Amino acid sequence: MPLEIHDNLRRTLEGLDRSYESLSAELLDPEVAADHRRSRGIAIRRAALEPLVERWREIAGLERELDEATALAAEPSDAEMAALAREEAASLEARAKTRLAELQERLVTADDDAIGATILEIRAGVGGDEAALFAGDLLEMYRRFAAVRRWSVEVLDASPGDAGGFKQAILSVKGERAFTDLAFESGTHQVKRVPATEAQGRIHTSTATVAVLPEPEEVEVDLDPDDVQESITTAQGPGGQNVNKVATAVHLIHRPTGIEVRMQETKSQTRNREKAWQLLRARLFARQQAEAAARRAEARSGMIGSASRSEKIRTYRFKENLVADHRLGESFNLGSVLGGEMQPLVDALRRLEVARRLEAL
Repeated sequence: MPLEIHDNLRRTLEGLDRSYESLSAELLDPEVAADHRRSRGIAIRRAALEPLVERWREIAGLERELDEATALAAEPSDAEMAALAREEAASLEARAKTRLAELQERLVTADDDAIGATILEIRAGVGGDEAALFAGDLLEMYRRFAAVRRWSVEVLDASPGDAGGFKQAILSVKGERAFTDLAFESGTHQVKRVPATEAQGRIHTSTATVAVLPEPEEVEVDLDPDDVQESITTAQGPGGQNVNKVATAVHLIHRPTGIEVRMQETKSQTRNREKAWQLLRARLFARQQAEAAARRAEARSGMIGSASRSEKIRTYRFKENLVADHRLGESFNLGSVLGGEMQPLVDALRRLEVARRLEAL
């Protein structure tokens, strides 16, 4: 009564076990321990693998016990012992199959869970000043959610709206499963409400777009510094006037792709350069991922992981006090979601994605 595990799945799980051991060894290296940023990244990747490896080792142990019970059940010299062994084998097989199903679910999200840092970009869409105010509301929603999850948030760049809110805001979010939980936010968010500037009490519809990019390690990105044109300028304010007479703003252009990054958030040229390169790596990594996904989709129709999240994903209806997620076909309490209590919504989206990926295994 051997446990049926596909050869590819077994090789994958054994490889994850070896990776886990390798990461554990790295954390014990004094040189790694002295580099807080590097050790934190390794710890996050190890934490993402730990439940997979623990479950796989449990299954491997059950598999060994199952082999032993199956051998005893086939022993003809002791009928009573053989009968007990058959019962034990049936119980072991049931437990192992249950654990294997749980492991497969975790496995399809392991790569996302291992990403420890995320770039979150929020931009006002259609709707003028109201769109900028809505973008500001989304920014506060994600900040509150991050506080609940104990993630760290750093503003990389922000352009305030003329009447409040933000025309654009770019954040770096770091913490365990930050990318996994925020990835579902990519797309167009729509709000229906009476704007503060509306005298007649009419409901307006405005939008904001959200992009969630995995922030890669430098070694993961195919980026040649010689392909990047860098220039240093003075920071510019609304209308184009100089707001800083010292050249601290950094402008990067990646020549092969045309990707541009401008950073003037701080008064430090060094810090702006660091943030600009950080954002350029993230955008280039996301582009490389999208290109790789497109190639895989062409080779294998129905591949999970395409840019299907780019359409309108959610509507925030203030009159009804609800948030309708169009992918789920479900609604959630508006006040709770905007207050940062997003976990029920996120968990529902995660279950939907897991089901889709399991179908593709």
